[in-house]
Amino acid sequence: MSWDTVADVASAICMLGGAFLAFAAGVGVLKFPDLLSRMHAGTKPQVLGLVLVLIGLALRLRSGGAVWALVLVAIFQMLTAPVAAHMVGRAGYRTGKVRRDLLVVDELTQDLEEAREDD
Repeated sequence: MSWDTVADVASAICMLGGAFLAFAAGVGVLKFPDLLSRMHAGTKPQVLGLVLVLIGLALRLRSGGAVWALVLVAIFQMLTAPVAAHMVGRAGYRTGKVRRDLLVVDELTQDLEEAREDD
């Protein structure tokens, strides 16, 4: 068994795992009941799924330039997904789309009340 065969098998496993996680993220976005649950389902498994697909693609391509481009894609995805999720969650909270009865700790309301008292 050559290293090429091992890399191809690892590539297939990573791509299948990434595809499964991306599918699970899509199902979670459709089926979860509230905004914060959907946001969690849309960011965490989606990012890990994309990283697994990129790892599988890097194992398959084995080209220096392509691998560095894939690394950049993974880094930018990991930098932007949490920021986007934070902004969506904050906008949903401010527009009343978040079910407050499901929150265990509501620090944002406490912060907003303290900010109003300071004015």
